Amino acid sequence: MSYVEMPGAKVPIRMWTDPASVEDVALQQLRNVATLPWIKGLAVMPDVHYGKGATVGSVIAMQGAVCPAAVGVDIGCGMSAVKTSLTANDLPGDLSRLRSKIEQAIPVGRGMHDSPVDPGRLHGFGTAGWDDFWGRFDGIAEAVKFRHERAGKQMGTLGSGNHFVEVCTDTTGAVWLMLHSGSRNIGKELAEHHIGVAQKLPHNQGLVDRDLAVFIAQTPQMAAYRNDLFWAQEYAKYNRTIMMALLKDVIRKEFKKAKPTFEPEISAHHNYVAEERYDGMDLLVTRKGAIRAGSGEYGIIPGSMGTGSYIVKGLGNEKAFNSASHGAGRRMSRNAAKRCFSTKDLEEQTRGVECRKDSGVVDEIPGAYKSIDQVIDQQRDLVEVVAKLKQVVCVKG
Repeated sequence: MSYVEMPGAKVPIRMWTDPASVEDVALQQLRNVATLPWIKGLAVMPDVHYGKGATVGSVIAMQGAVCPAAVGVDIGCGMSAVKTSLTANDLPGDLSRLRSKIEQAIPVGRGMHDSPVDPGRLHGFGTAGWDDFWGRFDGIAEAVKFRHERAGKQMGTLGSGNHFVEVCTDTTGAVWLMLHSGSRNIGKELAEHHIGVAQKLPHNQGLVDRDLAVFIAQTPQMAAYRNDLFWAQEYAKYNRTIMMALLKDVIRKEFKKAKPTFEPEISAHHNYVAEERYDGMDLLVTRKGAIRAGSGEYGIIPGSMGTGSYIVKGLGNEKAFNSASHGAGRRMSRNAAKRCFSTKDLEEQTRGVECRKDSGVVDEIPGAYKSIDQVIDQQRDLVEVVAKLKQVVCVKG
């Protein structure tokens, strides 16, 4: 489908979904964003749903301003995927050992490594820039500097919620590795610190929603946020790269006879800010639950833990600020999912997938998410499908 345009106070709201399918609270959030004085464009992805301040699944383009709550608290959260030389025929009938080995290599939930991972010992991990990255830790907000040790131990860990590590097969039988995570606790604390700072600034006192508080260009507060934001985005990318290296090591050991090789990694943030130029204007483009989909750029759009995912290539649609959805998107809250579904439902909906099937992940049940196939169909003018994947192992946080 092409987009539907709704009127907004300052800019039109371009929606790659039927507005009637979007919750009223999410529609109001979109209208609120469209009132911001600095707004230059608003694109809404088909996986849109209610979020804090701004909806998940929105692309907000502003000039000379950025809204930290519109980035979200998991700065730099995103996806990585790698195609392997393995095929479905190489996989054992019982995948429980493989899942166990992945969980041993990559801490999940609130878990962390006993000591920071030494990237120099990881096969194929490029350490260029590593020391400089950690050297810049001293330049981030004073409020979180005491977290240095924890941030080091959490580098290369999954986290909880909707974060996951998967082994998948595509329609040709090729095996893929895929994971979803972000900047862990350090990104969350940086985000919460700066959201608090923004909400106290004088120019934000008359906003329709205090969670839409912004930083303005050429101010010390903006400079401090941009410094911490871009550092946290880099942390998230390193985090995924280290996890992927750990995951590859598991695959090498478990499939030693097959001598697996790996294609270049596909990686994409979906909670982040980028400096981009549209219609002759230099803009700060915030993607909250959206990926960049410039012409020819690879991206990853995952479904739920039982329905599969898509590898896509961007079509460079500037009406959407070269963006696409970041996943299927929730159709009900976590609490609603817990009320509606049981562990028996989870077992049925994840049949054929080696994964947790206990009450701790019922809120991640496929039934709590929109149809990934429908979400893909609604953005055929934003991306083209390269591969469709189906998970056979899913490790949840």
